Amino acid sequence: MSIASRARVMIADDHKLVAEALRRFLVVDFDVITTVNDGRSLVQAAEALRPDVIVVDIGLPLLNGLDAGERIKRVLPGVRLIFMTITREPEIIAEAFRRGASGYVAKTSAVTELVAAIHAALEGNTYLSPSLSSPDSAGSQPSTDNPTNEKLTERQLEVLQLLAEGRSMKETGAMLNLTARTVAFHKYRIMRCLRLHNDAAIVRYAVRRHIVCA
Repeated sequence: MSIASRARVMIADDHKLVAEALRRFLVVDFDVITTVNDGRSLVQAAEALRPDVIVVDIGLPLLNGLDAGERIKRVLPGVRLIFMTITREPEIIAEAFRRGASGYVAKTSAVTELVAAIHAALEGNTYLSPSLSSPDSAGSQPSTDNPTNEKLTERQLEVLQLLAEGRSMKETGAMLNLTARTVAFHKYRIMRCLRLHNDAAIVRYAVRRHIVCA
């Protein structure tokens, strides 16, 4: 795509005011086709609308931005993912690029930096906020280590996130079209696999892995 054309952009952020502020800024240069506030809505909207670029926060509810982005890339391999987040840990930056990110922008950056990241992505390049670049930053040399996905299935990751967000097993089952008994089985397998001993440990693990935000 030529960057002279108006690329179709989606925004995913669980803070509606942030999403709206980004939309108002980006419409000057791009066609912002929709904004969404959780990861499951993002996957559905992306598959339906087929955007050129998705600006996505990692800490989305229901399905985090990393998992949502990875699912979208399977269906739409040409879509460009720009993660815009407060998360600055090198291992998370590396994980974002490993899952197909074209850019990673710190939320503390000027919004003009996001525009630069989108243009870089549309040109086929990658972008990492200068404030995040350092000799030990993993953004330019992504790691292939992904202990969470090596151990847990996609369904187990969904169950883990929803339980860590405080959903009951009945609520989790309703959202995933599973019985509460099946959710309980997944929970047992998750806890056994990760050597977690109670609900508090599940929450701590999910926060540490940035599956949910603290």
